[in-house]
Amino acid sequence: MTSTRDAALHPSGAGCAVLRAAAGPSSTKDKPSLPEFILIVSVMLLVSVQSASAHPQCLDFEPPFKPPWHLEFCTQYEQFGCCDQKTDNMIAERYWDIIDQLEVAGYELCADMLKEVLCQECSPYAAHLYDAEDPYTPVRELPGLCFGYCSEFHAKCGHVVKYLTENQRLQETSARDVFTFCSVVDLSDQDYCYPNVLKSPDLNSHLGQVAEDRGGCLQLCLTEVANNLRNPVLMLHSGDDTHRMFIAEQVGFVWVYLRDGSRLEQPFLDLSGEVMTTPWLGDERGFLGMAFHPEYRGNGRFFIYYSIQVNSKLEKIRVSEMKVSAHDMNMADPYSERVILEIEEPAANHNGGQLLFGLDGYLYIFTGDGGKAGDPFGKYGNAQNKSALLGKVLRINVDGSDSSGKQYRIPPDNPFLGDPDARPEVYAYGVRNMWRCSVDRGDLVSRYGRGRIFCGDVGQNRYEEIDIIVKGGNYGWRAKEGFECYDMKLCHNSSLNDILPIFAYSHHVGKSVTGGYVYRGCESPNLNGLYIFGDFMSGRIMALEEDKSTGSWKERSVCMGDTKTCSFPGLINHHHKFIISFAEDEAGELYFLATAYPSAMSPFGTVFKFMDPSRRAPPGKCKQKPLPVKVRGKKIPFVPRELTVLDTNEKPTRPPPRKFKLATKPPVTSRPTTTTAASVTTAATSAAVKRITVDKKAREKNTLKPWKKNKVLNKQAANAQMRKTLRQKSKEQSKKATVRDKIKPIKTNQTASAELKSNALQTTNSLKDNTVHTRKIPQRKSARKQRNRIKSKEEYNAFVNETQTNLNVKTNKLKVKNK
Repeated sequence: MTSTRDAALHPSGAGCAVLRAAAGPSSTKDKPSLPEFILIVSVMLLVSVQSASAHPQCLDFEPPFKPPWHLEFCTQYEQFGCCDQKTDNMIAERYWDIIDQLEVAGYELCADMLKEVLCQECSPYAAHLYDAEDPYTPVRELPGLCFGYCSEFHAKCGHVVKYLTENQRLQETSARDVFTFCSVVDLSDQDYCYPNVLKSPDLNSHLGQVAEDRGGCLQLCLTEVANNLRNPVLMLHSGDDTHRMFIAEQVGFVWVYLRDGSRLEQPFLDLSGEVMTTPWLGDERGFLGMAFHPEYRGNGRFFIYYSIQVNSKLEKIRVSEMKVSAHDMNMADPYSERVILEIEEPAANHNGGQLLFGLDGYLYIFTGDGGKAGDPFGKYGNAQNKSALLGKVLRINVDGSDSSGKQYRIPPDNPFLGDPDARPEVYAYGVRNMWRCSVDRGDLVSRYGRGRIFCGDVGQNRYEEIDIIVKGGNYGWRAKEGFECYDMKLCHNSSLNDILPIFAYSHHVGKSVTGGYVYRGCESPNLNGLYIFGDFMSGRIMALEEDKSTGSWKERSVCMGDTKTCSFPGLINHHHKFIISFAEDEAGELYFLATAYPSAMSPFGTVFKFMDPSRRAPPGKCKQKPLPVKVRGKKIPFVPRELTVLDTNEKPTRPPPRKFKLATKPPVTSRPTTTTAASVTTAATSAAVKRITVDKKAREKNTLKPWKKNKVLNKQAANAQMRKTLRQKSKEQSKKATVRDKIKPIKTNQTASAELKSNALQTTNSLKDNTVHTRKIPQRKSARKQRNRIKSKEEYNAFVNETQTNLNVKTNKLKVKNK
């Protein structure tokens, strides 16, 4: 879209000299000569035409959105666009400020087109219309208008351009012929000029939906949140309204990250001396799980899951309870650890590691099958053996202990509580190595899906699977892997009664699933309800979408958006290959943790946050009010390392709207001797016209109410009704004033002044009774108007005093003569 003729639309920039040559002298009477005409056409033809691409953007270089409330002015963009109610009101104020400068005839001729042009800032393609996509050019001051529309605009509203911009080039070309002006205002890409942009089905058929490539892959973008981490295995929030995030490294450190992205210098927890891990690539042992108690804000309790080694030989997994320090909310009490459960591990792999609290308040513990390959432990393996704690989903009540000395109790509704061949802690079984599980928050409105537990279960040689955990469920391992049989004998056992996964994929897609979350956040509403997960080995990100009518799930491919899709400030479209874990913050936004080198000692771990560039929530909707965090130590600011698609130095920003100095009409000096009731009425009426509106407090009150269609006024009908009413009242007042002038004798200046105030008051009161509101009262008044009014008032008072003195002198002389 960058061209030499576009320079005239910008406050500054190259190309003005070429435009001056192309446009010719700035005389309003001259028309372009043949050489000038050829030059202008040549400039237009030399501009490269870009192909249409459905990628809407706003002037703040962010994606469009659906406004939370009804737009009162630019109503054509209230379903999807770039304006919230505040911006809509600002555009309306500017519109009425310009209308105030026009005569009634000019208003009727130009009002509709002027409104359309101003409202293009609300268009979902505003960035195209104003050339805000090109980071190397300033933002245009007028939107790109198609030639046919521009010709009509020039004929009707050419005199208004001086109120729309202070750009000298635009003002000069608007005073010339229509071809010169419209060749400057036009866009090189005719698909995007107004109103063509509204007619293209390719541009308008999928507004606000997630962008897809030709293969149907959902294009998402990322932002970098944290870096320089050593195999970050988990990130979670404490649920205490502070919106802090706790990131754990495999070596045993847990760090606190604040809302501003900074990290506290001192770790929340340091178990590096206790945790067993090695620098070997892919070693599954280490600090693996953590969960905050649902009442953490009040009791400060949290739970951890990590690998230990006893006497340099025996390996175990340990689940412990700890408490936050009584003196620092950002540090755990290192002496508060209370071991709840320990389980021996026969091999170094398949250590499980997930801890989470369900909506029932119980702690769920997810263990691996013990390691090696094919679950070779016992006749049926650990996973199918309900008397073993490996290969299971365990559920316990951590709020108390039982009489046998255990540091927990068994929930009374655990499914195998009465089975003598089963451990009472078992909630579900038949799992191989569930790596990363999550609890669905449920739909924000309907609460559908709330409480479901999703898990990714790592497969053996052929398939990876996603499961939804249910009480007492058997998930098939080692009899089955995914949907297929692994152990034929067990697979055909009629008593297996296993629960099939909701989704499985083969090893040509990925070889180690990493479970994720169902997106329930606010910032990317298009993603709501999608279960997003990934694969550790292939680095692939995937999504599942539920068919609620059948309960089945279908895959939605996810890929990183291309350069154009992710060309927003701070966004990136790449990530490290090895996806270790997914995370959800306190507001429901979704993240994942990945590393470029999967060693517990390598500092290449990075945390990425998902963002859908096709649709974001309205500005301000997702703002949080976190509780204050008392920081005692030093904070380390976040320094991003990943290269963004758009360098932040190239961010094309929309400059703050200038307050244009609109040309005011010359003040009319007050002449009381020639003042008539008709002129007084006309003056009062013109002054009252500017006051016909809803006051500021009323408008702010209305913006807080949701949109109700039956209460929306038709602006054009209201404006027409207002003008008709004012004209009728003005004619009636003029007729009455004429009759009074013919019948009544000449009044003194004091009487005329009193009648002026009375007529003005009557007119104002009659206008107050009019229920048609057209615009907001400008709270501010220019200093020039104030001075003119003060000056006129002083002159008028001086004149009245002088006239009164003369009358007194004449009266005294008359009395003397009579004597």
